[in-house]
Amino acid sequence: MLEEVGRWLATRSWSVTDRPLHRILAAKRASGQSVSVVLPALNEEETVGEIVTVIRHDLMRQAPLVDEIVVVDSGSTDRTSQVAAAAGARVVHRDAILPRIPALPGKGEVLWRSLLVTTGDIVCFVDADLREFSSDFVSGIVGPLLTDPGVDLVKAMYDRPLGAGADTPSPTGAAGQGGRVTELMARPLLNMHWPHLAGFVQPLGGEYAARRSLLERLPFPVGYGVELGMLVDALHLVGLDALAQVDVGVRRHRHQDGQALGRMAAAIYRTAQLRLARGHLVRPALTQFERGANGFEPRTHPVDTEERPPMAEIAEYASRRVA
Repeated sequence: MLEEVGRWLATRSWSVTDRPLHRILAAKRASGQSVSVVLPALNEEETVGEIVTVIRHDLMRQAPLVDEIVVVDSGSTDRTSQVAAAAGARVVHRDAILPRIPALPGKGEVLWRSLLVTTGDIVCFVDADLREFSSDFVSGIVGPLLTDPGVDLVKAMYDRPLGAGADTPSPTGAAGQGGRVTELMARPLLNMHWPHLAGFVQPLGGEYAARRSLLERLPFPVGYGVELGMLVDALHLVGLDALAQVDVGVRRHRHQDGQALGRMAAAIYRTAQLRLARGHLVRPALTQFERGANGFEPRTHPVDTEERPPMAEIAEYASRRVA
């Protein structure tokens, strides 16, 4: 197994510099494929506008790589929609997509619904909370899909500084410790149960691109488990060699507090559990504690367990393709 992972790392792990933009654009012209960028957003008015602006400037005006930018707002209470629209994105509200199916909270729900409001042959997902954003995040992960027909899904890999003062690597490596749920939950799960996927540096990263022909065949966990679920399901559907990763540098973003990370970890564990053993399952909950006036008080949260079926099974999606 180690030999296979090593071979995969040598043949399916690249740097953004391995594919110059002019080569990617030539491959796009030759193939005639289109590219959609989707930003799932919830209260991201501080960052979403800059991300849209950079993509439009670098990859639409200066280089015609991206054909559409869609921000899917999942119920923001700030000015996320207005800021994104002003920057030039098409903004669609989650609840307006496939209204016959009531929307559930969660990132995976937004990504699943985005397939109905985008048209690209390649769909690129980018989190809307990134700071100091570089268009390399898009061109880097779209590049292999345009230049190599054997690749179906590409994840970004990067350093993740933890905290505002961690932009410079330290002797203890704190600058790279932003992926706490990855290291404490996702990586052990993958290594133990799906060792073929052990080579992914950022298995839970929110920046990845895939062919629509793959995405429409995948179930989507509605919550934080979507990235792990997608990797595992894609492995079984198209095989390890159809998966790849590209080093795009450094990812800076807002970090969650410890309790939010606990809820994320529980959802990821549940996503793995569902894929390891179907049936005889109970709906789980996670109890955490906060200090209150009378000592530690329990707070119980449901764990995301819902999954959406492959989009290809949705009648509205099928009828759109026929039209």
